[in-house]
Amino acid sequence: MSNILERIRAAAAEMDGGSASALPQVIVVESGAVKLVVPFISEKGWQAPLLVADEHTYKAAGERVKLVSESSGIPLQLTLILPNAQGDVIADEASVVQVLLAIQHHKSDSVIVAGSGTLHDIARYAAYSAGIPFVSVPTAPSVDGFTSNGSPLIIRGNKITIPAAGPVAIYADTDILREAPAAMIAAGFGDMLGKYTSLFDWKYGRLTAEEPYSAVVASITEQALLACVNHAEEIGERSERGISVLTEALIESGLAILLFGQSHSASGAEHHLSHYWEMEYIRTGRRQLLHGAKVGVACAEISALYHELANSVELEGVGQGEAVRKMIGELPQRERIRELLRTVHGPSTIVELGVDQELLRRSLAEAHLIRMNRHTLLRARNEGKLGAGTRES
Repeated sequence: MSNILERIRAAAAEMDGGSASALPQVIVVESGAVKLVVPFISEKGWQAPLLVADEHTYKAAGERVKLVSESSGIPLQLTLILPNAQGDVIADEASVVQVLLAIQHHKSDSVIVAGSGTLHDIARYAAYSAGIPFVSVPTAPSVDGFTSNGSPLIIRGNKITIPAAGPVAIYADTDILREAPAAMIAAGFGDMLGKYTSLFDWKYGRLTAEEPYSAVVASITEQALLACVNHAEEIGERSERGISVLTEALIESGLAILLFGQSHSASGAEHHLSHYWEMEYIRTGRRQLLHGAKVGVACAEISALYHELANSVELEGVGQGEAVRKMIGELPQRERIRELLRTVHGPSTIVELGVDQELLRRSLAEAHLIRMNRHTLLRARNEGKLGAGTRES
């Protein structure tokens, strides 16, 4: 799987200021990859690794790592992240402190995380805070955040992204990933579909607000997106090829963010809607929805809104209005995005997702406030910057 790292390092060499220093040392996406975790621990000379998982991901992958570690004479300590009152494992203060206390108690020199996005967010920040490395063992191809150097954490009910460190190695075992819940596989695909609108918003921000931009990073992300679209049926069938394509695409999208140093390529208005919904569900004590499932449905809604704007008079008074209209024309329509989501057996509408119409309305009016350093078309629309046309809220 070294070809991913080779491609990303080559891309870094093409970029002004692009750096490959934060990339993982090892990335393996193949059948049986989990067997390589303990040899890597041994190679690094770590004496007191801590395994972070929850009860489900421990059964999926963590238990195998622990058994091999113990048979190899490496004592691997375990901490199972506890769910909240609603039964969800979430990346909040309590979960982070749980891992930090385990690191202190066991005098851990490294962290091995077996899980999907939430567990990675918890473990990466704890490892970063403790100044020790961590290894990623994904149990579901559900998000593009495995390589991230930031942790989106829920602090006092608000979601904020805090600097952390990416993994030194990723061992993505396709045998394990193919057995992940179908909803999590569909969520990973939804997270990738969100790149349609995030890439649009990035180009829009560059055009209208001189946001920093990298054609190289945009190309990496777009190619990863299109690979998923072109293999949607295989992903929906959970074939070896389909799951490999999805996993590699998620990893490449994450590595592109690392190269650029910011998440513009992978996170636009669709992610702002997703975060808005997440905070609302936490505030009202409801069970969480999968991140990628929210992103996929939000992508369809943002696309619909942007196409409406392209057909309205609102863009008439905007500099570069015709260029923006042309860019919107290249976005897939809402029904095409929904069709792709159905292909992988994921929710395709807010009704199927479980988000009500009122929450959608509020999020379309307010979600841009979540990241005011991003100049999305949604933000421009909500701030009345699209001309003198009538604007719905």
